[in-house]
Amino acid sequence: MISNTKCECGHQNPVGTVLCEACGKPLDRDEQLSSANLEMRYDGVARRSQRVNPGVIDLVWNFFSSVKIAIYLIVLTLLGSMLGTIFPQESTFLNIDASTYYPEKYGRAGEIYYKLGLSHTYESWWFVLLLVLIGASLVICSLDRVLPLYKALTRQKIRKHRQFLTRQKVALVAELKEEPEAWVARMVEPLQKKGYRVRTDGGALLAEKHRFSRWGPYVIHIGLIIFLLAVLARGLPGLNMDQHLAFPQGETVRIPDTTYYLKNEKFTVEFYTEEEMPKEFRGTKILPKLYETRAVLYECTADCTDPSREPQLAEVARHDIQVNSPLSYNGLKAYQFDYDLTPVLRSVQPELINAKSGEVYGKFKLDMNNPQRSFQAGPYTLSLKEKYMDFGLNEEGQPVSKSPYPNAPAFLFLITGPDLPAGGQQYFYFPKQVDKEKFQMTAINDKLGGSGRFLELEVGDMSDVDFSESTTYLNIRVDRAMPFVWIGAGIVMLGLILGFYWQHRRIWLAANHGELVLGGHTNKNWFGFRREIVSILAKTDLTVDEKSLDNGGGLA
Repeated sequence: MISNTKCECGHQNPVGTVLCEACGKPLDRDEQLSSANLEMRYDGVARRSQRVNPGVIDLVWNFFSSVKIAIYLIVLTLLGSMLGTIFPQESTFLNIDASTYYPEKYGRAGEIYYKLGLSHTYESWWFVLLLVLIGASLVICSLDRVLPLYKALTRQKIRKHRQFLTRQKVALVAELKEEPEAWVARMVEPLQKKGYRVRTDGGALLAEKHRFSRWGPYVIHIGLIIFLLAVLARGLPGLNMDQHLAFPQGETVRIPDTTYYLKNEKFTVEFYTEEEMPKEFRGTKILPKLYETRAVLYECTADCTDPSREPQLAEVARHDIQVNSPLSYNGLKAYQFDYDLTPVLRSVQPELINAKSGEVYGKFKLDMNNPQRSFQAGPYTLSLKEKYMDFGLNEEGQPVSKSPYPNAPAFLFLITGPDLPAGGQQYFYFPKQVDKEKFQMTAINDKLGGSGRFLELEVGDMSDVDFSESTTYLNIRVDRAMPFVWIGAGIVMLGLILGFYWQHRRIWLAANHGELVLGGHTNKNWFGFRREIVSILAKTDLTVDEKSLDNGGGLA
């Protein structure tokens, strides 16, 4: 670039300008001596990323305004997405311990995959960071280019330097035998019939149409930014939920992080008969034909956060959930996901007895989901300290619940009463299912000793056991950001239509001293553009062929 950006026409151009903003003459001395077609990107207007002495903010701006950097970020994101598809993601499973599942299922590779955090790739900090960086790149790339483009297109001058016209890809220099202003006036009507917006200045003319198509790429960028923001917003609390929950038949289960409760009134499953199944499956598999959950959705209206009181529920929706026919209410959807016909323990009524004498001190009901905090059995008080629905031990040997479902329930009680220490004695109670067919129960207990007295909790018979016959697993989804995802996708489609189906076309004319100089520019479809110019010039009795307009190397 020349150090002095003042053009010979008198216009002062910002540093970094390629073509004079007023007359279009090249500002670089080497460019002035060249005869090649002009680079018409943003009409040569300077961009912020071209500052001579950039500061810290400018350096950050320059980094994100680079198309090359944007491509690198997109490639890295694609590679990250590919890593997330090597093995199934944790979110696709129901009730698994990922730390043991991946090594057991996929061996050493699965263990490495899990330890690297790739089992939850799309929720990981680095993947979210890549999406944020792509969004920042889209915003800054767009601003760095759309502002100069807007400036160039809204401040276009009618009269252009002769070199600007002759070095366009479509150019023509011809002899003009009539008055310049009269000839230009005759060009107005044919151009307007072709849809051009025409402006004249004596013997000069500027005709333009479909300028809006130039904004197509930036409309696409706006759509992509909205799309990315909506995807990122799905990670915010309350905007997105995608959980797989178990609903035993006959039970009302609270949906986490909401005020809704869902009851599985009845679960039904039907299987294909031998005659209905394909031959290759006969005698080897039992295939379900239909499984359906008769569901009722409730909303809590009072006592929703007080664990000591029963919540007040009001029915808001009822639906028979089948595959591809979810229950839907106010943005919440419940999809049929899976089922289990194994009976599930709901409650037991153990007896506190003296193991030596057989004396029964009392019976109480122990609910698996919402047990009371304190029970009285004769002279003894049992205070429930901890509940483990699926008992296990962590790496430190501490008891934990591996899942929220009563697969192996355990209860830690503090028992106080006669012949026990003053502060009471802790006691683990494990109700255990020993027979799937009959669902018989037993109790594996630690005996409590003190002054020759031993206590045990035992289940008398099956009348003291309550269980559900089946469990349905539902995929509960709440996605309040999804409408914005679709809005972003719709804006992207609008931008594609703008860019694909219209072309921004401009024609400059300068007629003086018996010479006509024409320059034309479009962003695509040059063949159609040349043919249109030939038909317009024919209206003024100026006959040219399309080849004479093909200025591949620039006119002298």
